[in-house]
Order: sequence, then C-alpha cells, then structure tokens
Amino acid sequence: MLVLGLQGSPRKKGNTDFLLSAYLKEAEKLGAKTHLVEVAKKDISPCKGCGKCEKDGFCITKDYMSQEIYPMLREADLIVVATPIFFYNTPSQLKALIDRSQALWSRKYKLNLRDPGHKMRSGILLALGATKGENLFNGLHLTVKYFFDAVSASYDGSLTYRHIEAPGDMEKHPSVLREVKQDAAALLSPLLGRKKVLFSCRENACRSQMAGAFTRYIAGDKIEAISAGSKPANEINPLMVETMCEKGIDMAFCRPKPIDDAVIADVKPDIIITMGCSEGCSEGSSGECPSVPTAKRMDWDMPDPAGKSIDFMRKVRDEIEKKVKDLIAGL
Repeated sequence: MLVLGLQGSPRKKGNTDFLLSAYLKEAEKLGAKTHLVEVAKKDISPCKGCGKCEKDGFCITKDYMSQEIYPMLREADLIVVATPIFFYNTPSQLKALIDRSQALWSRKYKLNLRDPGHKMRSGILLALGATKGENLFNGLHLTVKYFFDAVSASYDGSLTYRHIEAPGDMEKHPSVLREVKQDAAALLSPLLGRKKVLFSCRENACRSQMAGAFTRYIAGDKIEAISAGSKPANEINPLMVETMCEKGIDMAFCRPKPIDDAVIADVKPDIIITMGCSEGCSEGSSGECPSVPTAKRMDWDMPDPAGKSIDFMRKVRDEIEKKVKDLIAGL
C-alpha cells in the first residue's frame, strides 16, 4: 500500500517537515510504502478557472501536477497533507495543488465516474500554526475536507498544533511522536491486514488493469489489488479506458507498472493471478513473475483484447468482472 505525503511548507527542514517525516517513518515501520512530495519545489501552476476539466475531465495545464500528482493521488491508499498556517489556510504552493484537484472533482461529479480506489482511500491533515487562536484551523479544515472529497478520500482526522513558530518547536513538543504513532497505527493497521492479490499480464495495459480496478472498486477495503506486467507498455489501452467508463469506473491516470515495482522485498502477494499470458511469466528472473513460494497461483486464461474491436473488449471486461466477483466471494 502507498502512503502519499504532501509537504506544503516552503521552508526547508522546518517544523512541518519534521511532523510529516515522523508520520511517514511510522507508516514505513508498519509496513507501508511511502512517497514524499515537497510541493513548493515542484512545477505546479495555479488553476486557470477555464472550465476545460468540467467538459472532458482533464486539466489544460501540462506540468508536474498533470504528469505526476494525479497518478499518485489515484494510487495512494492514504494521503497525508502537512502544512503550516498562512493567513488561516495553506501556503500558496499547496493551495495551487488543491485547486488543481478540480479536474478530479469534475471527473467525479460532472462525468459521473468513480475512482476505483474510493472505497479504501483515507486522508489525514497534519497542521501547525504560530498563534493560539481558537479559530486557527477552521478555514484549513474546510479546504482540506473538500480536497479529500475531490480526490475520493475520506477525511479521517487531523493532528493540529498551536504556538509552533521557532525552529525546533515541533521536535520539542511533548506528545507529538506518541500521537503520530497512535494515529498512523489506527489508520493503517486495517489496510495492511488486507489480502494482497497481484494481477499480472505482459504489458499491464489492459486485462490486469481491469482486474485490479474491479477488485479495488468492489472490495478495496478488504483486498489490496496490485497490477503489473513483465514487459509494461508505455500507456494503458485507451479502448479499455472507454469500456470501463461504460461501467462508471474511471481509469484515467493509471500507468503500466513493472512487476519489480509492484512487489517489494517484504510485501509479498497472497495470490498471483496471470491473465492468459503465463508463458511470459515464469518464476525467478527480474521482470517476470516473482518467486513467492507461499502465494497461491492462478491463470484466468483471458484472450488479449489489444487491437480488437470494442465489442471484443467489452466481452473480456465482463468476463474479468465476473471472475473478480467470484474471487472476492471465495475470499
């Protein structure tokens, strides 16, 4: 599972960085994979308010947000927003990222498409401010609440700290490390206990993507679905995206992934399911299906719909959906 940390402070190695780093370290101790984004260092332009995303679901601006953040938001199981208070809200760099989530909001509410990860994705806010004011975090809570809604994450709480201003104040706080440890364990333990299923095909552009998406969509709170390929393509199959949209499932921003990235040393799948291409998925060597002696192996023998008609793609999609439902029922 992936924990995505969004570090909103423009200051290097400050109090916000300490707070988020402590949280991500606890997540790693529990067994999660983490990724930190220092937002102020990235090329993220403000929202232009042009309305293009409300028509086709994609932002007109092509920058780090479009190329990297949207895919990471879709992959993440837990999104951790960490920020100092600037005028009762976030710094402008983080606010630009939040505003640009309008594209995901549009896909959800204008195009009526559902993110496959909506069932299990969580969000938490880590925030600190220099004053002791009673209303210090009120505006921020509303902003983050609607950001999490746009990216299909439940808002599962916050850790907020007042009177944090001088360098080192957060590190000296008497209860912060205990609170971070308790919160991380409470949020991540149920997700880390899920069954792990790896769906694999050669290119990870179509069949295994659909299987992973259906599994996350139906039972993402109970099963951690991973999809990968022995020889991943450069992009997912656009016809597959179209037919999944017919089911109301949004495959935008998904990327083919190599098996070596999907299965790390201490997180092994319980079940490995190949999709009719097991001849390219022999055990042992790098880039092929991993050697996991304890994993149950299955092959669904699905025909490759690449280059075929949309009706053929629909038949493969429907057969994969049926097999996923049978798998979930069996687990």
